[in-house]
Amino acid sequence: MTSKALADFAAHLVSKTHLSPEFVAEDPLPAGGADQGLRRLWQETGLSANSFADEVAHFYGFDRVLLPQLVEAAPLTSAFSPRFLRETVVFPYAVEDGKPRVAVADPTDAAAVRAAEIVLGRKVEVEVASFEDIATILGARLGADEATAPDAAATSAAAEDDIESLRDLASGAPVVRAVNDLLERAMELRASDIHIEPFRNGLTVRMRVDGLLRAVPAPADAVPQALISRIKILAGLNIAERRLPQDGAARQRVARTEIDIRVATMPTQHGESAVIRLLPRDRGLLDVTKLGLAAADEKTLRRLLALPHGLVIVTGPTGSGKTTTLATVLSILNDPSRKILTIEDPVEYEIPGVNQSQVKPSIGLGFATAMRAFVRQDPDVIMVGEVRDPETASIAVHAALTGHLVLTTLHTETAAAAVPRLLDLGVEGFLLKSTLRAVIAQRLVRILCDRCKRPHTLTEADITEDHRFAMLGLRAGEVVHEPHGCERCGGTGYRGRCGVFELLVLDGAVYDLVGPGADSRAIDQAARQAGMTTMIEDAIAKCRAGTTSAAEVLRVTTVR
Repeated sequence: MTSKALADFAAHLVSKTHLSPEFVAEDPLPAGGADQGLRRLWQETGLSANSFADEVAHFYGFDRVLLPQLVEAAPLTSAFSPRFLRETVVFPYAVEDGKPRVAVADPTDAAAVRAAEIVLGRKVEVEVASFEDIATILGARLGADEATAPDAAATSAAAEDDIESLRDLASGAPVVRAVNDLLERAMELRASDIHIEPFRNGLTVRMRVDGLLRAVPAPADAVPQALISRIKILAGLNIAERRLPQDGAARQRVARTEIDIRVATMPTQHGESAVIRLLPRDRGLLDVTKLGLAAADEKTLRRLLALPHGLVIVTGPTGSGKTTTLATVLSILNDPSRKILTIEDPVEYEIPGVNQSQVKPSIGLGFATAMRAFVRQDPDVIMVGEVRDPETASIAVHAALTGHLVLTTLHTETAAAAVPRLLDLGVEGFLLKSTLRAVIAQRLVRILCDRCKRPHTLTEADITEDHRFAMLGLRAGEVVHEPHGCERCGGTGYRGRCGVFELLVLDGAVYDLVGPGADSRAIDQAARQAGMTTMIEDAIAKCRAGTTSAAEVLRVTTVR
């Protein structure tokens, strides 16, 4: 029962029972199962179970059925799992005319009714029975009390029955349609991820659009467990395993577009949560001019990529666009004269002409294992998705030493921090000096919507009242643009993202600082004195150019 439906019924009962208006003013839908809000309301009214069921049937316009009628009817419980029937408080049965019916305590639980129709394969008539009557008839028809411990064979059979019932629900039209609708909605919003999360008060669905999560309505007619099971079936996961995390992948056709999806499930306190990563297969590789690199940095990067060997690292937190930058770099290097090998987790961009592999920990194929095999394949360029451990770091450095151009990523805050991080992973300072060519640090800022962004000329009052402008070094008289919101951008004021970068080249004073005990702050200061543009400086330049806003710059970068 929805919160509004329950509130309307509660207001109806105020004049007929002991129910207080103060209780109705609260949200009477507590955390719990589908029937818990109605059960709590019954307990508050002081009515008998039968009288309360009479009120429910009268208010919602359904026929009333009593326990003697349920006892005489032919049960249809064999097609359902006992757990499903008890949790949803539903009793399916047939009368003399043979038409299937379901006795429910909550007649507005559309998901339970729809599930019953899927299992029975036809439309059912809904009738209202009391909580006590349904519990009694289920206890009689389903066998022994749950409190009695069943033997191992019975437990196994019940579990198998539950899984098969869940599989049937997950394959039903309402659940299939609900999952497809979610995927289509995500494509419309240009979302990168769908987060499906069970909580005590129901299912929550959020989508990550331009890096920020946005809540969307959860499917109303799908049982949460069936929805998660459908997603697991698509990704080839085991729907019977609900206690351990799982991950998988699939290829789907959504709204005339073929996409790859990555699914990761995680057991939580109230059920399994799932995250679906969307990877459109036709998005193509980005042109380096569209990444957002400043002209000087782009020129420097192209010069470094022309070198025959060495190590180039891209750094940043998860979701900062490192993979896109590496894919774009590979598109620059990709020509018939070069052999390029990659090991990724997962393969997000399929690049024609590039030999791409995906890690498979279950069979022992990790970054280090793949790197060892790569050097025997006579490659010119090697891309390893991430340096996570000393072994991978050592192999990457030695591959760069032996005449290969190696591209990889690290998780560090700044470009300068990559040097002490590699030293911490056991790479010798003299080897790092010989191989490391450059480190690119990056973040993603949202781009202001071209259709609705508004220019604003800063005044002295703006600088005084809003600390953001002062922090970014903006002055009175400068023109900045601010988000407004329109239909095209979904009211957010932003549409799309671009990178802000800093490119640290290992030469001059920076080169001399690489060694045991290297300090990232000293390296950063030396690079800035040599002319490196920091991420914050690059972001401020994009703010002044009207690409993004001051608030967005401060959201993703740190003033230093």
